[in-house]
Amino acid sequence: MKQPPTDNSIKPFLKSTNLKLSVVIPAYNEQATIYNLLHRVSLVSLVQEVEKELVVVNDCSSDNTESELFRFRSDFPAISINYQKHSVNKGKGAAIRTGIHAATGDFIIIQDADLEYDPREFNLLLPPILDGFADVVYGSRFAGGKPHRVLFFFHTIGNKFLTFLSNLLTNINISDMETCYKLFKSEVIKSIALKENRFGFEPEVTAKISRIPNIRIYETGISYYGRTYSEGKKINWKDGFRAIYCIIKYNIFK
Repeated sequence: MKQPPTDNSIKPFLKSTNLKLSVVIPAYNEQATIYNLLHRVSLVSLVQEVEKELVVVNDCSSDNTESELFRFRSDFPAISINYQKHSVNKGKGAAIRTGIHAATGDFIIIQDADLEYDPREFNLLLPPILDGFADVVYGSRFAGGKPHRVLFFFHTIGNKFLTFLSNLLTNINISDMETCYKLFKSEVIKSIALKENRFGFEPEVTAKISRIPNIRIYETGISYYGRTYSEGKKINWKDGFRAIYCIIKYNIFK
């Protein structure tokens, strides 16, 4: 009887408590949500007994973000937090770079400090990497049947346009380039020289990972509990124009 062909390129991770996911949390003026967000992340049990590392980067918040983080530490002293702090406000992209540099896990995921994304869905992004199929996994707000808060029409159009333009120049077919949930093997994301300090991180990292030889990028549907501006949303139309600039810069003038 013939044996099925084997694919030596697919090497699943064995179930092991030695594997660790670093959750990088950039935070700027998130006093209203940081405590609850840390609590939600800490409660998540990851598939295949993967451990968690919380890396919080306070981007020089001017509100009580830091005191809320310290309150969480006091209430839950058993939960270790790798805390980084900027002496001046540098932007989300800069905070993510700091977090990536400080992370010690086998995998790294970005988690905004607000409550727009559900940390329980780390377990939707991990399997393609743990099963040996992927090097990078994007969580798409526009794929699958997960809950999605109905908000701004032009934000949706803008996101889809930016994703289309990015796909056009990278020649990859993702449905949500601007998503927060991006999960990387650590060696992949740490090998990239990132430069953008604000929300240009998304198109920059997408452009740069798309050029890595033989990179395997997957995506999976996730839910989205978006905020209004009165609830603390920070990205605006200027960041949309910056994203267009970054898509062109990091794809055409690479």
